[in-house]
Amino acid sequence: MKKNVHTAGKSRKQKKIMLLLLELLIILLLAIALFITTKLSKIEKNKLDMNDVSINDDLSDETKEAMAHYPPFSLSGLDTRPTGSLSKGNSDVIMLANIDTKQHTINLVSVYRDSYLDTGNGTYQKCNAAYAKGGPEQALSMLNTNLDLAITDYVTVDFNAIIECVDLLGGVDITITDDEASLMIGYMKELNELTGHNSTPPASGGTYTLDGVQACAYARIRYGGGDDAKRTSRQRIVINLMVQKLKQNPTKIPEILDKVMGNVSTSLTKNEILELGMHAVTYTMGTSYAYPFQLCYGENVVNALGEDVVIPVTLEFNVRELHEYLYPGLSYEPSAAVTEYSDYIARKSGYDEDMIGYVLNQGPGAEADSVIAGD
Repeated sequence: MKKNVHTAGKSRKQKKIMLLLLELLIILLLAIALFITTKLSKIEKNKLDMNDVSINDDLSDETKEAMAHYPPFSLSGLDTRPTGSLSKGNSDVIMLANIDTKQHTINLVSVYRDSYLDTGNGTYQKCNAAYAKGGPEQALSMLNTNLDLAITDYVTVDFNAIIECVDLLGGVDITITDDEASLMIGYMKELNELTGHNSTPPASGGTYTLDGVQACAYARIRYGGGDDAKRTSRQRIVINLMVQKLKQNPTKIPEILDKVMGNVSTSLTKNEILELGMHAVTYTMGTSYAYPFQLCYGENVVNALGEDVVIPVTLEFNVRELHEYLYPGLSYEPSAAVTEYSDYIARKSGYDEDMIGYVLNQGPGAEADSVIAGD
């Protein structure tokens, strides 16, 4: 009997310990949730005026249904130096983030900032001007109307957010060329002055663990480093590596939120951000491309239009390819608006459907030796 009493007493003691541990765990989780929710208040929240966000009227029901399964949102990297605000400014980075909720993958498409598109009211120019002219509403309208999308959410960050995030993650491992190392010097000097950092440029090409300033400078290289094509590739490389590092170090999330949220503007609600954060570690990065897939730029384009822009060849062809990539199996037909924009760009530039296959092709299945007809 004594043995049974002892066993029962021990069992009660173990239960008390388990309950205490459970209570402590619940308190810890609540504290973390409260901390994260508090830090989310630092984000610049912007409730979009949906009356100012345009979506083409004749999108098919099938297209709308596909977009519901693969909810897209816009990612913008803003140069805030002229205004100090995330509500206006030229967007150095324009990306579509497509979330596959069934396969748990995130696919990225970089939109060339110099793409010649209708930025609003029939004004054709570099598409990154849309954000500067009308903030996130006009930027989303530009993407929706030119690409037959229905994006209603956005996330915008500035340089500081990327720099702080990379530093807190312990840097990202990237192999750079001698030319890239040389070109990073000027960008790093500017970023060091703007942010108060004292980062040192890599001495030469090689594989390095780049800190925040170095990674941001690497992602901004443009002239002499492959122009927009290579630049957008570098941007996606940095983002992919940041996501990988975050998945390896999920305990860094609260610290990152504390540091970078003041440099973020979004239309997402706190609950949506928390839900994305909770599921982030279960998602993998899928394939990524730059848009337009078939394009032309260079001297011939400058001669035709009087400005150095990227021409989609043709817009309608590229939008078809984009939808095939973003929404596999979708039977998509371009809207009347996309056809109208495409015809205008083809007439204005001289790069019509007869040029398809004879310009730079870097979309899915592209051959490495495609010709740049505009050079």
